[in-house]
Amino acid sequence: MFLLDRWIEIISVIRRNKLRTFLTGFSVTWGIFMLIILLGSGHGLENGVHDQFKSSAVNTLWVWGGETSKAYKGYKPGRDISFKNEDYDEITANIDGVEQLSGRLHVWGDNTVSYKGEFGDYDLRSVHPDYGIIERIVLVEGRFINDIDIKKNRKVATIGIAVKEALFKQDDAIGKHISIRGIPFKVVGIYMDDDGRQDNQRAIYLPVSTAQKALVGRDRINTLAVTVESNEVSDSKRMEEEIRSNFSERHIFDIEDKNAMFIWNGVEEFKQFQDLFAAIRMFIWVIGIGTIVAGIVGVSNIMMISVKERTREIGIRKSLGATPWSIINMVMQEAILITGVAGYFGLILGIGLLEIVSPYVQSEFFRNPEANLSIAVSAVVVLIIAGTLAGYVPARRAAAIRPVEALKDE
Repeated sequence: MFLLDRWIEIISVIRRNKLRTFLTGFSVTWGIFMLIILLGSGHGLENGVHDQFKSSAVNTLWVWGGETSKAYKGYKPGRDISFKNEDYDEITANIDGVEQLSGRLHVWGDNTVSYKGEFGDYDLRSVHPDYGIIERIVLVEGRFINDIDIKKNRKVATIGIAVKEALFKQDDAIGKHISIRGIPFKVVGIYMDDDGRQDNQRAIYLPVSTAQKALVGRDRINTLAVTVESNEVSDSKRMEEEIRSNFSERHIFDIEDKNAMFIWNGVEEFKQFQDLFAAIRMFIWVIGIGTIVAGIVGVSNIMMISVKERTREIGIRKSLGATPWSIINMVMQEAILITGVAGYFGLILGIGLLEIVSPYVQSEFFRNPEANLSIAVSAVVVLIIAGTLAGYVPARRAAAIRPVEALKDE
């Protein structure tokens, strides 16, 4: 009963100062609202960047040849550095820490693919079996290229679902033969790319050995994809240095010539993005908490005024036996109620706005801005702390009031 009376009294005090309480509460509402919007937007930006890495393993080193820019050991600059099967074998045999490895050879020129009376121009990608894991290819039917296909130079193909729909319509594709430059290739699998991009669904994967012999006519690999076993940046940098050193010796170019061979380190790149978003989240929290602090100061000032206006009342309470803790508890409860209710409205408004705009704000680098459970819980914790801080100083002042001096107050 005492507790109920206490809350009725607090609400009565708030009602006597509606405008002042509303304006102060609004600053808390705005602070929480902005914190939720900023955190949700940061989450949307992070989702967008993660989607850019989604299409392939983040622990991948992509290696491709370039053109020398320095003279080296009697060789003039301007030489093309091209990879062959022996480069694939060299990494397999002599580089430690390799998880998956695949070469990739693009087949350029006339890429018309046909099945009966249907025709289409598609991207022909010649790879090793590990490429399906590296690129996170999701099989709908059948299988991907395997080691036996490579060893026996089999004329087999794993096609994208868009290729299947265009060439085969409603017919089954597995086991059928498509024609590539007049050469029949048996369809052994149908895939759907993990990121759902349409251009990736319009590709056809072939065994690299078969493409080298039947379509290109030479031993050639355009790109090597190497995944790092440990996912550590230090290990990826070590492997990067070992590959560059190994290739510079065998292809005879200056190891410091960065234009001779390029290595894109996905492990390092992903770590940099993670560090960037950690910094962004910290910045958002600083800005959001700064805005909330402004609201806390407002609530604290209101409570100071309230305590001053109720000096005589507090004196009477203490003269009748009220303890300092009961006075502190009364003032702090009022402060927590104001910040709690105002902050709750800010929380609901922020989450509601993110839910409304999220389906309409989708771009390549910004997806699904949302306030997840951890953000909501964090905001609630901030509210509780804010209310406690807002009421503490005025409460201590109220508890320090002496009954005799308070009764003299006019």
